[in-house]
Amino acid sequence: MGDFTTEELLAIFAMQGFAGLSLFSVLLLMALGLAIIYGQMRVINMAHGEFMVIGAYTTYFISTLVVSQAPWFLDYYVFIAVPAAFLMAFIVGWIVEAVLIRHLYHRPLDTLLATWGLALIMQQAFRSIFGAREVSVRLPSWLQGSYQPTLMIDIPINGIAIMVLTLFVTAGVAWMMYRSRWGLRVRCTVSNREMSGAVGINTRSVDRLTFAVGCGIAGIAGAAFTTISSTGPTSGALYIVDTFLVVVFGGAGSLLGTMASAFSIAQGQSILEFFISGSMAKVLTLLVVIGILMLRPEGLFASKVRR
Repeated sequence: MGDFTTEELLAIFAMQGFAGLSLFSVLLLMALGLAIIYGQMRVINMAHGEFMVIGAYTTYFISTLVVSQAPWFLDYYVFIAVPAAFLMAFIVGWIVEAVLIRHLYHRPLDTLLATWGLALIMQQAFRSIFGAREVSVRLPSWLQGSYQPTLMIDIPINGIAIMVLTLFVTAGVAWMMYRSRWGLRVRCTVSNREMSGAVGINTRSVDRLTFAVGCGIAGIAGAAFTTISSTGPTSGALYIVDTFLVVVFGGAGSLLGTMASAFSIAQGQSILEFFISGSMAKVLTLLVVIGILMLRPEGLFASKVRR
């Protein structure tokens, strides 16, 4: 700390803080999907990171196709890639719920083991289809470069774009959960499944759609992830632990808690990584989170339900 001037320290904190916002955006997109699945359905989906990879590879495939077949469309393909990433992850999630997850409700350990095995299968499928090497997309010209508010602060434009996307997705999820008929059915099913079925709500359909939507949001996270990093078959596994940590720390089922938790963890890791190693930054962040959870096991913002 003594080797830096005050101006340099301010610039470092500003740039690391913005890097933390980029990580926050990806973590939040991942955690939103997981919060819907785990927080609302109590399904421990260890393959959630692989649904992010589905979105990332979908974006990579569209990028490669545009570069080879329609290079004039390169500046606009992301507006197709993001919905396509959601749709592909949504469809796979719908199938997985119908074939596997629906048989494992109220069996958390079985669900954990089954989805962990599914994650390994999906990773091998990615290797077989796309190869073991990491791949990168061609960014549109308007996502390249950086914004310099001062001579010492350099903010990547693609990071700003990810935050804007995250803002829209978060607002959309909040609207769906608290203003749409689907969200009402989800909250009714969570509160009292038997009574919801008695009043005519198809709880099985709600479960399937909820799981598929959560996976689709992870696909959007994958599309965002491709703009800041390369994608490989195991990329999703790198984020699944942090994502679960975000959901549990924020309070399962709480969207506000998920946002607050993702911001705290991302900023803590980003700033600490500059001064110590990345591994130690994760360790310190984890220790702080564990300490807080020992004092508040229900998380930062626990959902209030009638018991």
